[in-house]
Amino acid sequence: MSSNGHHSKGATEMAIRLDGVDKVFPGTERPAVSALSLEIPRGATVALIGPSGCGKTTTLRMINGLIAPTAGRIEVDGTDIATQPTVQLRRGIGYVIQEVGLFPHRTIAQNIGTVPKMLGWERDRIAERIDELVDLVGLDRDMLRRYPDELSGGQQQRVGVARALAADPPVLLMDEPFGAVDPIVRTRLQDELLELQARVGKTIVLVTHDIDEALKIADRIALLNVGGILEQYSSADELLAAPASGFVEAFVGDDRSVKRLQLKTVADLPFHQGPVLAATDGAVAARKVMQEYATDWIGVTSDDIFLGWVHADDILTDAPLASAPRAMPAAQVRRDSTLRSAMQIIMTSHTSVAVIDDGGQFGGVVTLELIRAGLEAVTD
Repeated sequence: MSSNGHHSKGATEMAIRLDGVDKVFPGTERPAVSALSLEIPRGATVALIGPSGCGKTTTLRMINGLIAPTAGRIEVDGTDIATQPTVQLRRGIGYVIQEVGLFPHRTIAQNIGTVPKMLGWERDRIAERIDELVDLVGLDRDMLRRYPDELSGGQQQRVGVARALAADPPVLLMDEPFGAVDPIVRTRLQDELLELQARVGKTIVLVTHDIDEALKIADRIALLNVGGILEQYSSADELLAAPASGFVEAFVGDDRSVKRLQLKTVADLPFHQGPVLAATDGAVAARKVMQEYATDWIGVTSDDIFLGWVHADDILTDAPLASAPRAMPAAQVRRDSTLRSAMQIIMTSHTSVAVIDDGGQFGGVVTLELIRAGLEAVTD
């Protein structure tokens, strides 16, 4: 996942800015949130994560104007939310919670259309928007006449997301949105959220207690300690590669390298041609390349399309490689394959792996050394 961290600091680029925000609830001594400063770029997905009592939900509720901060300033789209009527603020913010909170006595269509109706949209426009949204979140239109209790947990969550997006708000706040569904549905909903975000490009702030969910979904992760103290705010890759403190290290776990392999893809590696030549090349060039790479195989391409591997024994002295018998690579990956899957293929096939896309296009060769070098580079 790419990081959206390198934005200019202008208010126009920052969708949400928290500046020295404190929250102390009446009757408690310890703050729920302490001097929290965060800048969230427009169009980024940011996960708030940390142990119980770290103030992540409190922070989300303060951004939404549900709770007022004790001190500090919160800006949404460059405006201090303390100076804005709450109704106006919330029009620009979609809110999704774990319990979904659908109205039980309203149909799915009525639930999704709640905010547009409050905003006085015309009936036809609301109906059109509802149809758009059920398609967007992957629900069947015949569900629109049903009631929430007739839907599964995963379907209800999709309705919750559709309702939050109904008035097309620029900001989407999500509080443990997939916490109540089983792991298989959860994974599917996470994938759908990533696809949805690629299409709609909202600014998303997501609260989760699950580090793997944060690593998968977020461009940047804010890891909070008890009392709402910010321990680290960085890309997922930097969080794993360079933990800022012992607390961060303990929170992300011992298997940080394995998690990074899952996070990065083959496309993140530098292009590496490997022992590969054009079909028009001959035996002399082939032997030279094989000697250079200490291998008995040579890859053959034509117009960047990978034709297969040729064994040293099959190379004829006076003929181009195109005429030699070729074996298609059993070991191949795509540019979007994770480094973890590439590594598993290399280990089981005991060979370098060819990167080949769906059209047969050759994208280089992946080796264990390249993967190791890729992990040494930190992306932020």
